[in-house]
This record gives sequence, structure tokens and C-alpha cells, in this order.
Amino acid sequence: MSTLKLTHNIPTKLVFGCGELKRLATEPMPGHKAMIVISSGNSMKKHGYLDKVVKLLIENGGTESVVFDKIQPNPTKRHVMEAAEICKKEKCDFIIGLGGGSSIDSAKSIAIMANNEGDYWDYIPSGTGKGMAIKNKALPIIAIPTTAGTGTEADPWTVITNEETNEKIGFGNNDTFPVLSIVDPELMTSIPPHLTAYQGFDAFFHAAEGYIANCATPISDLYALESIRLLYKYLPAAVNNGNDLKARSKVALASMLAGMVESTSSCTSEHSLEHAMSAYYPSLPHGAGLIAISLAYFGTFKNDCMKRFMKMAETMTEKKSARPSDFLEALETMQKQCNVNDIKLSDYGITPEDFNKMKENARMTMGGLFACDPRPITGEEIMDIFRKSYK
Repeated sequence: MSTLKLTHNIPTKLVFGCGELKRLATEPMPGHKAMIVISSGNSMKKHGYLDKVVKLLIENGGTESVVFDKIQPNPTKRHVMEAAEICKKEKCDFIIGLGGGSSIDSAKSIAIMANNEGDYWDYIPSGTGKGMAIKNKALPIIAIPTTAGTGTEADPWTVITNEETNEKIGFGNNDTFPVLSIVDPELMTSIPPHLTAYQGFDAFFHAAEGYIANCATPISDLYALESIRLLYKYLPAAVNNGNDLKARSKVALASMLAGMVESTSSCTSEHSLEHAMSAYYPSLPHGAGLIAISLAYFGTFKNDCMKRFMKMAETMTEKKSARPSDFLEALETMQKQCNVNDIKLSDYGITPEDFNKMKENARMTMGGLFACDPRPITGEEIMDIFRKSYK
């Protein structure tokens, strides 16, 4: 009798394709007044994306909207709480996250707090969070990503930083799956090359971590390997020519698939380690931090899941693999092709004196992901990853 068990639940309606933003005018809306959550930068306004969304909502039965435009690249609890209060005051009944993962993650957290009392950290189940039960369902969420990386349009997870305690923690439940996600690669052509690379590698590591995680399933493996294949083949092209719509579309599809990996498997402790890094140094882009530690991190496990490393290498290179280090070599090649093979953590303020506190922070705040590693990782191995990755 087979011992295979799996659960597959991705209740989001996913709409994918160039020009598909227009579907916002015809898809059923989950409410009558939206809070549109965008970043504090000017890209959503400069490129006309915000105006288009507002216009399409009006076309869709006169749906009203208000805008919250303070979200940071590493979004904070303070802004979640501020936006939730505005949402209550304005009587918004659903939330739209428009932009990168930070805006969509924030939209999910705002949707929780717009319908619940207290502080957001009351509901966080790790670190200094109180782990209280969420009494009321989150408001419905619509995700419209303008970057390809987080896959948050296809998963329930939201990552928010408590700037008072230097804790960056992922959280979510069935109610924080978006009810509708519109992934339109035409909205992604304005992303500069270095951010295209950082975001694309975030998706890559969602897939690769989910593939080596001890909770991987046959379904998550399908999503993971296709995401890895697409990113290895098309991310360098998207980095080198942002107007290449074919490459942008393939990378966007890979990111969405990697989000589905997060919904059916899990990230591993690589994400825990990076969250600790950018919790203390929020100017460090999440993807850049992951890239910086990736070769040392995956190298730690190369003898623990040899067949999976070789399968990832074969998927990337389309050549037969004879050893697990082929994956590490392919990963290094991909980083060179995307011009992100020389990230210096010291440029973001990190020093070797930070390694121990980041190690402790990672276990305290995102300890659950360590349980998904191929085998338990030691404290000395974590310190060695930081040492090997440091420039």
C-alpha cells in the first residue's frame, strides 16, 4: 500500500497573460469599495498602472476605491496598522495589492486587521507574536503583481517586519489566498535589470527550496521543476532586455508556479536566514540576500538529497548530471548570466559581528522552516554559510 499523502488547495482564480489587466473591468468584484495598496515609490503612478486600475474598477459597476501609498520594500507592521484604520474609516470591503510582493503581502495583512481588533503582532504565531486566533475572516483580496518573483499571487503568505523588534515573519491562512489574481506581464517591462534579477531569483529559490523540502509532493515537484526550467532559460534574457515580452511572460509564469510550490510544499531555512538579514538591514533586497547566501546554503545539503540536486541540474542544463555539484555550478552560471554573482553583504551594512544574532533571529522568528530542511542544520553550519557568503 502506498504511503503517499498530499493536500492541494489553491482557491485563487488565476488570470494570466499579456493585456489581461483589462479583465479587472469584467471579473466579479468581491465588494463595492476597494483599498488599493501600492508602494511609496512613484512607479505605479508614473507608468499609469494606478490610473488604469482605478478606471477599470469604475467600469466594473462603478466600484469605488481609495489608495494607500506608503508601503516599503520590506513592509512594516506600522503601515499595516495605519492602512487598516483607514480601511475601516473609509468602509472599504476588499483590498487590492498592486505592485511587487511588498504591496500584495501588505494587502493580505491589512485585510486581516481591517476586520479584527488589536495589534497585527497579536496574531503572529512565532517570535514575540502572541499567536492569538483570528476571530473574523480577512477582507477579500485581489492581487495584481507588477513584478515577477514572490509568487504571492498564488499563495496565502505575507511577510511583514516588526521594526521595533527586528522580526521579519511570514504568516497566512486560507483567508489570505487572493480571491482573484491578474498576472499581466506587460506591467513588468519597466522593472530595471538588477531588480528583475533579484525578484527572479526569489522565485527560483521558492521552487528549489520547495523541491528539496522534506514535505515536497508530486504536485509541488511538477510546479517546482517547471519553474526552475523556465527561470534558468528566460531570466537572463529578461534581465538583459526588459522589453522582451516572451522572456517576461515566461519569468512571470515561473514566479506564479513557484508561488504554487509555496502553497503545496514549503520554503526551507534559506528564507529564514535571509529574513533575519533584512530584518536588521531593511535596505537589503530580499532576492539579493538570497542570492548572496545561496551557493553556501545549497552546498550544505548537496550530499543529503543528491538525486534531487542532479534532477534540478538536468532540468536547468538539459544535460545528464553525474554529481550533485552540477546543480551548484548551474546556479553559479545563472547568477553570472544575470550579473548578480558578486553581491557584497557589506555594502548593506552587515558585518561578521552580526552573524550570531542573525542565526538566533532566524530560528526564533522563522523556526518553522527549519523543520522543512532535508535534514536538521546545525548552528555551526549556519555560521559557516554566513562566513562563506560574506564579501
